[in-house]
Amino acid sequence: QVQLVESGGGLVQAGGSLTLSCAASGIIFNIDAMGWYRQAPGKQRELVAAVTSGGRTNYADSVRGRFTISRDNAKNTVSVQMNSLKPEDTAVYYCNVRSRAGYIAGIYYTSKEYWGQGTQVTVSS
Repeated sequence: QVQLVESGGGLVQAGGSLTLSCAASGIIFNIDAMGWYRQAPGKQRELVAAVTSGGRTNYADSVRGRFTISRDNAKNTVSVQMNSLKPEDTAVYYCNVRSRAGYIAGIYYTSKEYWGQGTQVTVSS
């Protein structure tokens, strides 16, 4: 059974920094993108940052230049370093892992998507 365990959320003052980490346990075949989403009260869940297995990154415009995502393919972990935090960054942050469909040893695996339970980040002004 796959589980995504997040850590690193908390309360920080504006201008401060936090690092969120996510570790995937269980067997996940063909991991492709790993990333972070967030959802603020009354708003839709949105992409924060993601990184593919090949190292290509994608950032929301609102965090580009302040957040840096990284992953360790050997350990199936993904982290995001968040600097210069703003009150509008306050949200529940969710780890996301996507696997792509394909054959491994003659067995076909469908694409899957996994979510963490979420970790609260609160930035005070």
